[in-house]
Amino acid sequence: METSRGLLLEELTRQRNEIRAELAEIGDMRPGTLMPRFRKCGKPNCHCAKDGSPGHGPSWALTWKVEGKTTAKIIPEGPAVELTKEHIAEFRRFRELSRKLVEVNEKLCDAKLKTSKADAEATAKKGASKAGSKRKSSRNSTGS
Repeated sequence: METSRGLLLEELTRQRNEIRAELAEIGDMRPGTLMPRFRKCGKPNCHCAKDGSPGHGPSWALTWKVEGKTTAKIIPEGPAVELTKEHIAEFRRFRELSRKLVEVNEKLCDAKLKTSKADAEATAKKGASKAGSKRKSSRNSTGS
């Protein structure tokens, strides 16, 4: 039983260290969602005014929440869009790794609690946890 606990602790510690190493490799990241937007300019003779036309675009909007309110930022067309997609993917990876780290750490803490409880019970059975007597032997207390 003690060996299986030791193996469990080793395995959980290994998993935690792997997740920590992956977290150390996280690159630039940002939260949010990147959505294409198509807009109509309002000019009656423009192609966007025709029925079925999606409008001008796409222009790209990055949206995220700040204190419960949605914030938006326009991302320029071109390489910035792909880079922003990579940043968002990296943030999602960060969140997943963080979730896994907490999960493994909870298991590790539980396993350590069980191990320390089992160690305390084993020590108590051996009698090692009993406090020694502070009374001096009769030979030493007589002063002769």
